[in-house]
Amino acid sequence: MDFQSLRLEPIIALVAGILILVQPRLLNYIVAIYLIIVGVVGLYPQLFK
Repeated sequence: MDFQSLRLEPIIALVAGILILVQPRLLNYIVAIYLIIVGVVGLYPQLFK
């Protein structure tokens, strides 16, 4: 499996949604972590130019 063809955002969103259903008090932390991960993934190609 080629890593570049794998999209991380849907996988992260799925895991976050399941965690929120199981433990709703984690919502603030999950949203914060999700935004940080999406930001890093979005910047990743530009970090190594």
